[in-house]
Amino acid sequence: MGREAHANTGGQTRHVPVMLRRCLDLLAPALEQPGAVVVDCTLGLGGHSEALLTRFPEARLIALDRDKEALRLSGERLAPFGERATLVHAVYDELPDVLARLGVPRVQGVLFDLGVSSMQLDEADRGFAYAQDAPLDMRMDQSAGISAAEVLNTYPPGDLVRILRAYGEEKQAKRIVAAVVREREKRPFTTSARLVELIRDALPQAAKRTGGNPAKRTFQALRIEVNGELSVLERAIPAAVQALDVGGRIAVLSYHSLEDRLVKQVLAAGAAITAPPGLPVVPERYQPRLKLLTRGAELPTEEEIAENRRAAPARLRGAQRIREHLE
Repeated sequence: MGREAHANTGGQTRHVPVMLRRCLDLLAPALEQPGAVVVDCTLGLGGHSEALLTRFPEARLIALDRDKEALRLSGERLAPFGERATLVHAVYDELPDVLARLGVPRVQGVLFDLGVSSMQLDEADRGFAYAQDAPLDMRMDQSAGISAAEVLNTYPPGDLVRILRAYGEEKQAKRIVAAVVREREKRPFTTSARLVELIRDALPQAAKRTGGNPAKRTFQALRIEVNGELSVLERAIPAAVQALDVGGRIAVLSYHSLEDRLVKQVLAAGAAITAPPGLPVVPERYQPRLKLLTRGAELPTEEEIAENRRAAPARLRGAQRIREHLE
């Protein structure tokens, strides 16, 4: 999982945004007109934003991120574009408020690149990665909310099992939670290495042989809970569709099935006829508001996955606003 990977090129590290060209191509028809406004709802390290500003020289960018460090680094990267880029410290479900504050009633393009940015995964002290020992934090905005350690140390066992099952699709949730509860009574959890070790010890042999690092699903579940990712997304995608001008386009990159399912439902609902069955003519207000631009979810190419391993789980969906929503 993760948005921009580090690719080594001749000793230089550069950031490779996932499915970059495909995202730009999907949004292009809406952004090539002068005065177009595009929103990057997940700024991260600014790779997609930089590409949007470069490819569409007439467009203006509004970019959101809840991570202040990401905003600082992206601000440096996007400084050459001057006033064409507006960076905002906000969670992406706050999009309607951000647009209202900026006096922008409608936009022509919206891009979501969900999941954790490489910067967060690669900075040891953020506690997102299970491969290195770090404080169990996992907050994308470190100035707000509760940490992963607090979730582990204070949530009732039933809630922890529910989170691991729902957000991590972890079949061994009960076993892991029983071990967590036993261990936290001796000593509260503070670092990721202890949790990884506990998960390894708790799982039966067969479960350790499949699907990569056995801690992966638990870490994903904790991260989603700490950041309220699915509930935020549930509000954000409909709000983004609502903000689109007729002819405007949305592209969403997801990194696990829960996100992708949610995105699929919202876009499919917008592309459906909502009339009661049996009407001889479907009135305008029941006609679809969206046209789907992808058949199912598009996947990264094998070449891209070879260059950028974090692209592997990516799923891309796109849609175009084709009419106003009439109440």
